Amino acid sequence: MKMRTRLSALALAAAVLLQTGCGYSLAGRGSFLPEYIKRIGVPQFVNNTPVFELDRQITDKVRSEFIGRGKWSITTDATGVDGLVTGVITSVTLSPVAFNTAQQATRYALTLSAQVDFKDMRTNKILWSNPSMQYREEFPLDPSNALDTTTFLRQDVNARDRMANEFARALVSAILEAF
Repeated sequence: MKMRTRLSALALAAAVLLQTGCGYSLAGRGSFLPEYIKRIGVPQFVNNTPVFELDRQITDKVRSEFIGRGKWSITTDATGVDGLVTGVITSVTLSPVAFNTAQQATRYALTLSAQVDFKDMRTNKILWSNPSMQYREEFPLDPSNALDTTTFLRQDVNARDRMANEFARALVSAILEAF
């Protein structure tokens, strides 16, 4: 009888462990936001850089990234929402990171920095904040065509689009996964 009781207890324990799982979820698929947050406002980011319309592009990509997650209604409004994302693009820099034998830059790092907050409007508390969120990507560049950041982003639309996409993806993941 003791053996049967032990086996039953062991089987019950195994079943409970299988039901509870390990607590992990796929990156980009979880959400630590309160259940009552259904409508999220993402008003236009503020652009403190000389890069024309970067604020519009980043804001549009952040909205699209939230919409792609499929759980929330996204609006441009800052009122009448359960959660609010606000952002200020503080800088965009282009820095040389690789050089040829003549000491001319052949590869540049493009870095975007922003201050972003996510606020629970019901409790009036900041749930997530990053005062200096950064996105960085490296690009090859012809040494004979040295550019400043504004000119580079105007000429390389693909670089700008990749930067906006990746920044938005990282931002929304950080907010939803509470990193």
